[in-house]
Amino acid sequence: MPCFSTISFRQPRPAIMPEPALLDTVRQIETPEGITLNLRVAGPVARALAWVIDLLIKYTALLALLSALTILSRGGLGIWLIALFLTEWLYPALFEVYAGGATPGKKALGLMVVHANGSPVDWSAALIRNLLRAADFLPVLYGFGVIAMLSNRDFQRLGDLAAGTIVIYRDPPAIAPVLSPGPALPPPPLTLAEQQLIINFAERGATLNPARQAELAELLAGFTRLSGIAGVERLRAYARWLAGDHP
Repeated sequence: MPCFSTISFRQPRPAIMPEPALLDTVRQIETPEGITLNLRVAGPVARALAWVIDLLIKYTALLALLSALTILSRGGLGIWLIALFLTEWLYPALFEVYAGGATPGKKALGLMVVHANGSPVDWSAALIRNLLRAADFLPVLYGFGVIAMLSNRDFQRLGDLAAGTIVIYRDPPAIAPVLSPGPALPPPPLTLAEQQLIINFAERGATLNPARQAELAELLAGFTRLSGIAGVERLRAYARWLAGDHP
C-alpha cells in the first residue's frame, strides 16, 4: 500500500502581489502553545460606529430610567446620577469581560476586545482601558484617542496602550464541510494520518473541478485499484465510512 503521508491535496493558486504593509491589518501572534493566530485589527471608523451604537443604547436606557424616577423628585434624580456614573464607567467593562470582549455596539460591528497576545480581556485590562477614555476624549470628541490610533499600527488608543489591549474583528464561526451523499465502503487498514487525508480529499471535492479530482485520485490508484472518476468515487465512499456515515 502506498504511503499517504507524502501526498498533499493542494490546488494551485495564482500568484498574488502582496499588499502594501501600511494597508495590512492582519497581525500574526504565536501563543505559548505554539499556535499562530491571525488577528484582524479594527480601525477608527468601525470603532467609532460601534461607539455611536453603544451611546444610543446607554442614553436611551438612561432617559427611560429618568422618566420612571421623576415621581421620586430629588431622590429620583440622585438615583439617576448614580446610574449615569455606573453606566458610563462600567457598561463597557462588564460587556468586555462577561460577553466575549464585545459591547452591543462592538458585537453589531463584528468587533471584540482582546489582550495584545490574543487572550480574552480580563477585569484589570477592561477597567484600565475604559477609565482612560477620559484622557482619550480630550480635548474634544476623542481627539487624543484618534491621534493615538493613527500613530500606531494596531490602532490602539491611549487606554489600549495602557491596558495592553487591541480591538479586532471577530471571525465568523467556521462551517464544517459536509460530505456528498452516496454509498459508504470500509477501507483497508489505514493509519490515522491516512484516514484524515482521505476525509480531507472528500471534503474539498466541492472546491475542485472534476479533472483536478481525478488527477488527485490517480495518485492513489495503487491503493483503490481504480482510476479517473471511479477512483474519486471510491475515495469518497471510504471517506463516508470513516466519517461514520454507515449503518
